[in-house]
Amino acid sequence: MIDAEGYRLNVGMILVNKAQQLFWARRIGQDAWQFPQGGIRHQETPQQALFRELKEEIGLDPSDVRILGKTQNWLHYDLPKRLIRHNTQPVCIGQKQIWFMLGLVSDDHAIRLDHTNEPEFDQWRWVNYWHPVHEVVSFKKTVYQKALTELEDALQRYWSSTP
Repeated sequence: MIDAEGYRLNVGMILVNKAQQLFWARRIGQDAWQFPQGGIRHQETPQQALFRELKEEIGLDPSDVRILGKTQNWLHYDLPKRLIRHNTQPVCIGQKQIWFMLGLVSDDHAIRLDHTNEPEFDQWRWVNYWHPVHEVVSFKKTVYQKALTELEDALQRYWSSTP
């Protein structure tokens, strides 16, 4: 779904393991690492999109995770001009995202990149909290910085309340 300003509505997922490391995935066939993310469909809430995309992209069910927090407002980034497809209507100039932080309650074996016929990712690993800001493609850096900064308190609250 693309809004009136040309931004595709989207959810981003920051998955955290029990060691407070973040799930970091490589886009299939590319040397581009990122958090899972996906579009919000018409008549779908961000949370509904979150759980649909979580299953499609990394094979996890709602029972495999706990929502620790979400961004209060939409975060957005513009696509570089070379990536804008002017031959499609409506033209998408970037992404407008709500970010969720999820605690993994299952073990790593529940993660499946091959859950669909058209996987998004071909590799994944656990990384330190701020690592993604330094490795993600440049036009997403500011959004990653904002999401991680805003959701850091949710992570700290979760770990301080977990025995």
